[in-house]
Amino acid sequence: MDIPAQKPEKGKCNFRGVGYLTPSFLFLNYNVMSTKIQQALIAGMVGTAVMSFFMFMAPMMGIPKMNTAEMLSSIMGFPVFVGWFVHFMIGITFALSYVFFFNNFVKKIKSVILKGIVFGIAVFIFAQVMMGIMDAMIGGMPAMEGSLVLIMIGSIAGHLVFGIVVALLVREKA
Repeated sequence: MDIPAQKPEKGKCNFRGVGYLTPSFLFLNYNVMSTKIQQALIAGMVGTAVMSFFMFMAPMMGIPKMNTAEMLSSIMGFPVFVGWFVHFMIGITFALSYVFFFNNFVKKIKSVILKGIVFGIAVFIFAQVMMGIMDAMIGGMPAMEGSLVLIMIGSIAGHLVFGIVVALLVREKA
């Protein structure tokens, strides 16, 4: 049973629940997400998790298999769990950039979904530029299996999902 939310004192959290992760925490309890950094951490983790779920479902929609964690771990020469850690850290970093920088540039856009779409496109473009830089630095990226066009469509869709989730989870004023 959730206790009705009350306005917390400045700088204090009034979360009263059983354990750290209760449904009210996971589903937009903004009293818990009181600072910009907290919002970015949660939005980055949730956005990356939803994007990763989308990537795993992509083959069922005819899009080639995409596993960013495997790709990152093979580039670095570490186990896959390190790739997952890096993938989530990248998602949190992008969410931090949304909270502290990007959100200021899109204040005129009223639709949160549209803000998320614009952010997702920006993240996709940045990711592609970074992939090109990494390719030049290490002398070749792991080979992708399947149609390059379908891989790009899947990547754009995944980043759009990420951008929308981050935009939905971040409040305008924290």
